Amino acid sequence: MQQLVDLLSGAACDVTPRLLGCSLRRTINGQTILAKIVEVEAYNQTDAASHSFKGKTTRNEVMFGPAGHLYVYFTYGMHYCCNIVTGVTGEGSAVLIRAVEPLNGEDLMRSLRPVAGVQVSNGPAKLCQALSVDTSMNGHDITQPPLELILAPKIPEDSIVSTPRIGISRAKDLLWRFYIKDNPYVTSVRNITK
Repeated sequence: MQQLVDLLSGAACDVTPRLLGCSLRRTINGQTILAKIVEVEAYNQTDAASHSFKGKTTRNEVMFGPAGHLYVYFTYGMHYCCNIVTGVTGEGSAVLIRAVEPLNGEDLMRSLRPVAGVQVSNGPAKLCQALSVDTSMNGHDITQPPLELILAPKIPEDSIVSTPRIGISRAKDLLWRFYIKDNPYVTSVRNITK
């Protein structure tokens, strides 16, 4: 657990690619889902696209620490997105979990998000629905049930792709989106406005 806390205490840009290949373990009514993180984006307070850019507010205060907690927000009046807070306390930074690949409990994920194929979790709002994550989990310690981050061996650098983030209107050129090359659960960018 200390290794995980130490990792998450680093800068968002450094932590973000390291989360690829790690897993989220979600327990719901005694059943367990295990999903591998395959796509992530970094955000911090120096970044105009970040919720923390203009300082601490009631909405974003979880982003300012401590590291290892969930920052969950509601967007577009219909979707939840979840982030893992990184960095030192007082610094507003987090990693958006953009996509996960089911490893175990896929039937439960599909009962929560009844769609076929990769559509179950190939986007930030989709994975929140499939893992039953909403703002009631804002501030949750991700070293504890019912949603835990499980550290995995580091993905080789040649298996990681870095691109500009998607679905934002500011700071669009930063190469702060990372994903596992050729993973089918990575967000399709064809239908996303940049």
